[in-house]
Parts: sequence; structure tokens; C-alpha cells
Amino acid sequence: MNPIQGLHHLTVMASDPQKNVDFFTQVLGQRMVKVTVNFDDPGTYHLYYGDETGAPGTIMTYFPWPNAVKGRRGNGEIVAAAYAAPVASQDYWKARLQGFNIPFTEETRFGSPAVKFEDPDGLWIEIIFEEGADVPSFWPNSPVPREYALNGFHSVTGWVAQTAQTESLLTGPLGFTKVGSEQDAEGTRTRYRGQSDGVGLYIDLVERPGKPHGQFSAGSVHHVALRTVDDAEQLEYRQLLTKHGYQVTTVQDRQYFHSIYFRERSGILFEVATDAPGFPADESVDELGKHLKLPAWYESKRAAIEARVKPIVNHEYGVTIGGTSQSSAQGSAASLSDGLRVNGPHQGQPVMTTGRALDEARAAVILVHGRGGSAEDILNLSQQFNLSAFAYVAPQAQGDTWYPESFLAPLERNEPGLSSGLQMIDDIVNTLGEQGILPENIVLGGFSQGACLTLEYVARNSRRYGGVFAFSGGLIGPEGTPRDYAGDLDGTPIFIGCSDVDSHIPLKRVEDSADILAGHGAKVDKRIYPQMGHTINEDEILAVQKMLQEVSARSV
Repeated sequence: MNPIQGLHHLTVMASDPQKNVDFFTQVLGQRMVKVTVNFDDPGTYHLYYGDETGAPGTIMTYFPWPNAVKGRRGNGEIVAAAYAAPVASQDYWKARLQGFNIPFTEETRFGSPAVKFEDPDGLWIEIIFEEGADVPSFWPNSPVPREYALNGFHSVTGWVAQTAQTESLLTGPLGFTKVGSEQDAEGTRTRYRGQSDGVGLYIDLVERPGKPHGQFSAGSVHHVALRTVDDAEQLEYRQLLTKHGYQVTTVQDRQYFHSIYFRERSGILFEVATDAPGFPADESVDELGKHLKLPAWYESKRAAIEARVKPIVNHEYGVTIGGTSQSSAQGSAASLSDGLRVNGPHQGQPVMTTGRALDEARAAVILVHGRGGSAEDILNLSQQFNLSAFAYVAPQAQGDTWYPESFLAPLERNEPGLSSGLQMIDDIVNTLGEQGILPENIVLGGFSQGACLTLEYVARNSRRYGGVFAFSGGLIGPEGTPRDYAGDLDGTPIFIGCSDVDSHIPLKRVEDSADILAGHGAKVDKRIYPQMGHTINEDEILAVQKMLQEVSARSV
């Protein structure tokens, strides 16, 4: 197995897709080599920029969420992308940026001059002026002359609380070499080099102990991808990273490369991507970026996708891609069957959100925390699911507890908290319906006490949901509680995962709950994990991630 060669691509969030296109093609002179969609969120573009063919080490990619607010830089993320350019091009680039009224600062980075500026959403873009590898394939139609053209990536910069834990990943299983350190305005900057002579060789880490984490939105880096040769080597890296304790996804088919993902301990999301098959796999080099390209599994939805994404102009061809957004959502979600509102301890408690803004989302996940947990804690599941189509919504229980006693206690002993919690979930479902997100595009889930509350809610309010998941939970009430729930779950996929020795959730209650929900029309996936304890494992995360991917695809 070869050490990692260097950078493959960088994926960033944007807001206005046309401003993004104009900046990279008209200002930086990069080719838009591919227009497709986020495979996990097909109502969102995935725009790729690079050299003539989109060679690894030149590829900047963006997911544009129209009207997204700007993110906030912080620890645990990549905050800057640097391109390399010839030393003799320094005056040209400063004049070019001034001509486009783009403010910039000048710096020196490990002895090389550099300029720093922002993309339209605030991501720091840098140009490092030093001699190195030429761009793999210069784009002859670039508005930037060949002698001044960007030569692909030079480096990325990550902010971390402690360099050591990320360094152990880079210089250990990934095979980077430590180059050296210097002082940065934010702290100590340390550089690491990939093992090749091509472009995109460096990762810089800046240590900022005690500083806050970033807030992800427009202008934020979603992940940084590293190069590996082929599928066989990628699988070797998956095994090695798993052996080192990282939770690595299964291989994802991204049409133009294959990917695995893992989050390192400082919070940065890494991808390991193959060089092949490359962007000319489904259109000729002469027409790269001219058409909206979709994978085969989305071709049947082409009309809906083209109608939803905003129109963009590719200046290379003078063509417009995409159309006017059209919403098919009608009506709103139904409320509790008796129509009577409950006012209890949880009404008026905060509801936290992350991911898509409600007025921009097509689908949503309601996350319900467990006893002693919080809305903020369970929202961290959104990072593990790593799917951008969704608004993630998490209600907060008063006193961090939805009901006072065991979920197996008589129902009246858990009142008024139980009914108040069910009402809070119903209020969120109704609010989502008012935003055009109907139950079939809503996934509800929780952990422990939150999983029990979630299952009880969907049982009492049976209809077709996008999906339901319960990490260590079961239906609420003692043995003999009537389960003559009204309505039909109509094929709703429900995932229930639990240990066979969970001290809080008896195995029999898990099995009975699965049978009862299946009897009310749900498609139940029950998984019992031997000797696991009261926790969430990787298999459960992957199962729910697959559920969410299916909801995202249907929601277009």
C-alpha cells in the first residue's frame, strides 16, 4: 500500500450557484468540469472546478444552498484552500484581483509569498507563489494566460485545538511527512507533505487551543479528500483506518471516483478518493461541464431535478443549465387524532436546529434526546449521518428528562411529561408541514428515553413517515398496556437497534414493539447486538444513513 499522494479535492458549501460559477471560472480561470447533483441530496447541485480534465489535486467542488447564511470559521475544520502559481505570476494575480475589486492581503508562508482573499461566501482562498509541478492539463479556454495559470492545489489549512492528535493520523496511517513549523497569526502552523511529486501535496495545521469550533454553513468546508491509486488500495486504507480506531464508511460510488469517509478526532471530515474513473467517464473532454449529468439511478427523476435546481450559465459554452424551482408540496401535516392540545412541562422549551434552513429544506429529521441528554448533544448525530438534504430539528426536554420514571412504569406515573413530550413532537411535525415538509419526508428518531418517546409517538399517530429509528428503545407502558393504535403506518421503514443485555431496555420489550409496529403496517428492521450495552454503534448509524439517503432521493 502506497502512502497518500496528497490532495484529491475539496468540497465546500456555497449559497448563490451563479456567483460561485463566475468566481471560479471568470476570476480564477478554472474550468467547470462537471455539473451534477449531490448524490445524497439530488435537489442540490454539485459543481466541480479544476484543470482541463479535472485531474486529482486540482478539483474544487461546491454544494450551493441558495440563500444559506455564512458559516463561522473555527476549530475542527478546514478554513483555507491554497492554489500554487508560478513565482513570476505574483504581480499578475494582484492586479487581477484588484481589477475584480476583490480585497486581498499579502503574506509569507514557509518562505514563499502568498495572497489571501475570500470566495463569494467567505472561504479563504490563497495563492502561494513558488515553483513546483505544472498543472496536469491546462485548460486552453481559460481567461487566465497559460504562463500565469494556477497549477492546481498547493495546500489546505485546518484549525485544530491540538495538533498532536491530527498529526498522529497524518504521519501514521496516511503516510504524510512532517515538513516543519512556523508562527501564524492564529497560533503555530505545522506543515505535512504527501508522498508524490505532483500538485496538492500539503496539509497545514494551525493549533488554536481553547478556541471555539466552527459553525458550518455557506463558505464552510464540508470535507477534504485525499488521493489513493485505486479501489484495492482504498480498501486497504479502510481496513487500516478502522484498525486505528476511526469509524470509516463503506465505499460510496461517486460516479467519477469512489470514496470512503471518516472524521478525525479534531473534527475534520476526511475522504479517501480514487483517481479513477475520472470526469471524462460520461462525457467527452470537449464537452465537460456543458450538461447536467446524473447517475443512472436518478435519470428517472431528471425532469423534477432540472425543475428544482436554479438555472446557471456556463460561460465556456454560453449555455444555461437547470430551471425554475417548482414546489409540489401541498397541505400540511395532521395533528394529534383528538385535536386537543396538551400544555405541560416541555411546552415553551427550546428547539434547536442545524443543517438546511426550514424554508429551504425538502426533508427533515426530528431527533429526540435521552434522559440526561440534550438537544445539542443529539444534534451531533447529524454529523455522523453526513447528509446535507435535511433540516435537523431537536426539541429540548425540561430538566433534560421527558418523563420521570422508567418507560415500563404505569402511564399515569409518567404524566404530565409523557403527553407533553408527545405534544412537542407533534408541534414540530405540524411546523414542518407548514413549511411544505410533509410526514413522508420526515424521519423521526431518538436514543434511549427519546427512542421510546419517538416510537410511542408514531404508534399513536400512525401514517406514512419518511422513516423512524429507535436506538435502544421500545413502546412505552407496562406489560398489558393496550396497543390498539388507530391508523396505518403504511410501509413506513422503522429501524430498531438494541443490545441483548441493555440494562434499561428489556429485550422482550424491543421484540414486542417491533412486532406491534409491523402489525400496524410498518416495515421493521430490528437488530439485536450481543453484549453491546446501552450505546449506539456504527452499524446502526449506517442503517439510518441508508434510510435517510432513500428519503432524500424521494423528496425531489
